[in-house]
Amino acid sequence: MKDLTQGSIPKHIIVMAIPIGISMLIQTLYYLVDLYFVGRLGEEALAGVSAAGNVSFLILALTQILGVGTQTLISHAVGRKDQSDAQLIFNQSIALSLLLGLVTLIVGYGLGKNYLEAISQDEGTIVAGVSYLFWYIPGMAGQFALVAMGSALRGTGIVMPTMIIQLISIVLNIVLSPILITGWGTGYPMGVAGAGLASSISVMVAVIMLWWYFSNKEKYVNYDKTMVKPRIKTWQRMLGIGFPAGGEFILMFLYMAVIYYAISGMGASAQAGFGLGSRVMQSMFLPAMAIAFAAPAVAGQNFGAKLFDRVKYTYHWAVGMGLIIMICLTMIAYFKSTVLVSGFSDDARTLLVAATFLQIISFNFIASGIIFTCSGMFQALGNTWPAMWSTATRLFTFAIPAIWFSRQGGFEIEQLWVASVITVYLQLFMSLFLLLQLIAAASVRKGY
Repeated sequence: MKDLTQGSIPKHIIVMAIPIGISMLIQTLYYLVDLYFVGRLGEEALAGVSAAGNVSFLILALTQILGVGTQTLISHAVGRKDQSDAQLIFNQSIALSLLLGLVTLIVGYGLGKNYLEAISQDEGTIVAGVSYLFWYIPGMAGQFALVAMGSALRGTGIVMPTMIIQLISIVLNIVLSPILITGWGTGYPMGVAGAGLASSISVMVAVIMLWWYFSNKEKYVNYDKTMVKPRIKTWQRMLGIGFPAGGEFILMFLYMAVIYYAISGMGASAQAGFGLGSRVMQSMFLPAMAIAFAAPAVAGQNFGAKLFDRVKYTYHWAVGMGLIIMICLTMIAYFKSTVLVSGFSDDARTLLVAATFLQIISFNFIASGIIFTCSGMFQALGNTWPAMWSTATRLFTFAIPAIWFSRQGGFEIEQLWVASVITVYLQLFMSLFLLLQLIAAASVRKGY
């Protein structure tokens, strides 16, 4: 356990953000590695994997429900010096991870094909997407255990073991992907199915290694079979904080699905280009997201210890760091968009869509960075509902107009990207307003 209620706040943020950022990069590389090798199989394969990969947003939503609830409550417990409550939260998160993993397997295999048929009109894209998705579903199910253990460690201020284990797993994925996709050394090419299988194997290896760490090295929180039996009140505590945070990602999944639906009539190249561009954008966001993800652990421990001035300083430092990063990334995405997407596809139309998307969407990078930090602070304060309401505004300000635009004569895909930029700034104003209200209310309630 690392005490974050003492010492330099910016140092705490940076020390935690570096391994968190590396871990997030590793998770993103799972998908980018798949895209790189799958891109060699043609635009339909790339479009299929991109569309199927959007399901990862839904899985990310569910893992956020688990991870945010676990990290927030454990960080508060650490701040209060209440080890027994931290231990209970960890073991209940393990129980929930098993349940959510099982639900993922059932729903994924039961409805995966229906989802792809709903967002694409190209048969080749659907076939490729189903093939990739069905082999990657076990890896998606394994993500829950990985997130439960990683979030528990983060809540106690420990991030290095998770980073090292995920680094090993991505190296494994990089090795397995070309072997399974192209049949290098085996003579049995699996195509897009090999990409899904490589990722699943890598995730499972990471789960096993992190479980070994908890069983042999971790002292502050660890597995206790007497605490694993489901406790509804504890689940309510975890879900009360985690569900709205997960709801944010569910809304992001719907936002992405709306775009795929809106451009479904424009061919596989358009969907592949959007999928590629959005994944590159998400990769660029990682440094700012690392800062935003480090802030809840730092602010959460100080909130639990009733050190409210340190909570506010954490927010100010996180916003400042995030702004510097996002200003730099905006310049790179605007002026070097073509360079960023080159190498992932041989199809000129796909690369043009991806590069244009990045160039236009770069104008929302700064706003997105502040939104990330606001969401992190909502987690630290133990109330994540405002973040979800803020994200929900985009269903009304973007989704409805996007579908309307796509049904009009002369529709151009760039209209969607411009609308997205505008609605992100509307979301920013909502997030800032709600956060200021919550901070003021917390100050009065806690007597600060």
